[in-house]
Amino acid sequence: MKHPRRLLAGVAALALLGTSGVVAVRLQQGGSAVGSSAAAVRATATPGQLTDAQQAARRTAVDALLARRGAAVLNGDLEGFLAIVDPTQPELVARQKMLFTNLRKFKFHSLKYFVADERPSKVLITRYGAGIFSTRVMMRYQLTGLDRKPVQTDLGYAFVERAGSWVLVDDSAIEETLSPDGHRQPWDFQEIAVIRSGKVLVVVDNGEQALGRKIAKVSRGAVEGVQRHWRRPWSGAVMVVAMSEPRVMATVWTAGGGQGWTIAAKAVSLYDGDPWAQKSVPPVSSRIVVNPAVRSKLDQDLLVHEMTHVATLQLGIRTPVWLVEGIAEYVRCASIEDDPHWTVDPYRKTVRTKYLPSMKVLPTQAEFDAAGDKSYGQSWWITAYLVAELEEKGVAALYADLAQHNTSQKRYAAILRKHTGKTATQLVAAVKKFEG
Repeated sequence: MKHPRRLLAGVAALALLGTSGVVAVRLQQGGSAVGSSAAAVRATATPGQLTDAQQAARRTAVDALLARRGAAVLNGDLEGFLAIVDPTQPELVARQKMLFTNLRKFKFHSLKYFVADERPSKVLITRYGAGIFSTRVMMRYQLTGLDRKPVQTDLGYAFVERAGSWVLVDDSAIEETLSPDGHRQPWDFQEIAVIRSGKVLVVVDNGEQALGRKIAKVSRGAVEGVQRHWRRPWSGAVMVVAMSEPRVMATVWTAGGGQGWTIAAKAVSLYDGDPWAQKSVPPVSSRIVVNPAVRSKLDQDLLVHEMTHVATLQLGIRTPVWLVEGIAEYVRCASIEDDPHWTVDPYRKTVRTKYLPSMKVLPTQAEFDAAGDKSYGQSWWITAYLVAELEEKGVAALYADLAQHNTSQKRYAAILRKHTGKTATQLVAAVKKFEG
């Protein structure tokens, strides 16, 4: 099988006088020049370093290879995907082959790889020489039926030029420079199995299809619970990652006094843009990652809390934490009591007798950090009070207004009074009198 001719970047001529010179850069395809002549670029050059023009040519060449790599995934072309991988490194080839195998188990609406920014590595320079090109690579993709828009994550790759072509020689040496979930997607580890059930997609280890089907059933029940009590449109499309690998999406599992929902699963937000950039817009999509320690005994109510986050996060990121967590706990408890055989009365008693008496403010992040159990319980009670006063649609309207327009303390106070008729202090006082 013939490979498409690679886009190569070469220096046609280099004349140095002292520390300055004229560099002529020619982009070649299969050895022939693009256009009729090379582009002459005047630049300041330092021996051992690339000029801006040379860096641009290198980036163009690597981007062209990465573009073919994305197309290879979409087209199921393993040979094309591995074409840029150093064939003298069997372990690297095996990892990349596994990556391709996993990626092909997802349905990509779109997929593109491109160079982000160079990240020099002393280790790689020592191993491969000064010509090594180590860089963050962006993976911008959209999964069919899951992501409303494309999302991005970053990878760490290193290339060397051999015989006029760039070759991938390392895929892990600069991971410390990546975003927290960079190179930590479900497809980046061992072989996986993907289970689809309606709009729910579950990812488990390969060979665990039975577990995947069980979690898919539980997940669909959780989606239905959220849709009963979160009174705003939500498609119910969600990916649940329940792998044995604890590093997926950089989720850190903290120890607790029991196996409650707080450690069972977490919602991870995904954005379109550099993962390191400060987030000022709502996430594009989310994934739910299940704690490996509880995945074999996952219950529906353990997922409802995180499912609620998936449903609500698309509205915006300005909602105060007491309502973000309060609505998730409210939906969890309400969905439990949809079954007449179950009740959360013991939780009610704990909140009413143990957590409410000491509540002085609507819980902030500081309160959650200092006393998580108490703050979650208080936030649930606040939300339950608001539902009793405003009904579920009214609380959803309050959430949406805060998510989109809570840009200052003044706006926050105005929105709160608009929907509840109370100040924050008055709301706390009313909540403490609420019998539940």
